[in-house]
Amino acid sequence: MSHVAVLDLGKTNIKLALVDRAGLREVAVRKAPNDVRPGPPYPHFDTDAQWDFFASALRELGAEHEIDAISITAHGATGALLRADGSLALPVLDYEHEIPAEAVAAYDALRPDFAETGSPRLPCGLNLGAQLHWQMTGFAQARDAALFLTWPQYWAHRLTGVAAVEPTSLGCHTDLWNPWTGELSSLVDRMGWRGLFPPLRRADEVLGGLTPRAARETGLPEGLPVHCGIHDSNASLYPHLTGREDAFSVVSTGTWVVCMSVGGAARALDPSRDTLANTDAHGRPVPSARFMGGREFERVREGRPVEWSEADLNRMHSGGPMLLPAVEPGSGPFQGRAARWTTEPASDGERMLALSWYLAMMTATCLDLTGGAGPVIVEGPFAGNTAYLEMLAAATGRPVEIASGATGTAVGAALLACPGAVAGTTGPGPSETNDLRDYAARWRCAVKGAEGGVRSSRA
Repeated sequence: MSHVAVLDLGKTNIKLALVDRAGLREVAVRKAPNDVRPGPPYPHFDTDAQWDFFASALRELGAEHEIDAISITAHGATGALLRADGSLALPVLDYEHEIPAEAVAAYDALRPDFAETGSPRLPCGLNLGAQLHWQMTGFAQARDAALFLTWPQYWAHRLTGVAAVEPTSLGCHTDLWNPWTGELSSLVDRMGWRGLFPPLRRADEVLGGLTPRAARETGLPEGLPVHCGIHDSNASLYPHLTGREDAFSVVSTGTWVVCMSVGGAARALDPSRDTLANTDAHGRPVPSARFMGGREFERVREGRPVEWSEADLNRMHSGGPMLLPAVEPGSGPFQGRAARWTTEPASDGERMLALSWYLAMMTATCLDLTGGAGPVIVEGPFAGNTAYLEMLAAATGRPVEIASGATGTAVGAALLACPGAVAGTTGPGPSETNDLRDYAARWRCAVKGAEGGVRSSRA
């Protein structure tokens, strides 16, 4: 049985997933923390440690399974400036680092309008254009830069020596892409950066084969095909783009919860609520909204077990506590608002239920903002949280389905190397209940009545 090895670079963890071509399912996963080094010159990702992890995992799994292709998926808020010899001109910035105020002000005066890019202004380095601007104007080492690569394509370059950029990674809140025309945004020419960008390639293209050095370090054959790679949320969407003619939404869960709606109602996206136009693997704009749900889950959970009793559930249905937004106020549909409990949970079970329902209500808000219609397909860690799924069905009034596979990102990235394969299979989710619909209505009223108000009639 042949397999696609997928390098999956999340914000919290990095993973190598082995996906078999026949069943499009993960058969092995290796994972490591995505540690951030403190600097100098700023907090940055340890690319050498990341490479060592991937090389070791490829060597280990390649000794046990036949690997005949490599694909890559990664989050969209990271890029790499390279010298002509392929080495890093500057360390790869951690996007959660706060860029100095003077650089922020200078960038804000230059960045294109939301109408051009579909990219909202986000804090820290979440707009890749803001990172690039600070690096190019604030660090002498940037003068040595010959290339700028989006994050999946940095790893493709490290494996093959071939430089490329790709639309899904450029078209996700970077400020560098115009999703309506399928071209680099006006910012690139305004800043004189066009020469840094290598050729544009499709996510499913084979960039090249493993270099002799990469082959030695991974134990895989020289020339093994490496595909260009894809933005992680769009990897989750990719398997569902074939075989569905009617409207649907995909909810990709992890550190970020990203809601992408295909074929739904027209909505004027509101950049102040962390909506954006993603670009899918076919180059088409997709209305999207997001919040940092995985981070919020871990912050509120504080290591407690994710379990509850029937008594906890009964108390919640009869007027239990609510968690109101926003646990992570720097992003999402309720930015700038401080989270609060309507009443303090009486038990860990109540806390876990209220937290799961909070995350479902945040997801439902995002789906409404993107004009979502039809089934909601949930993939990633939240697909295993029954309380979350039940509340999501109740809050949206839409059927909820569970994506097959341990993680949609890995399967979606592997699918790039499997032309003609049919994926996107789902299993049925829960049904909505009256008790949960009542809770959802009360949550919306509580949010609407909270200090500062909100800008959505549904929320």
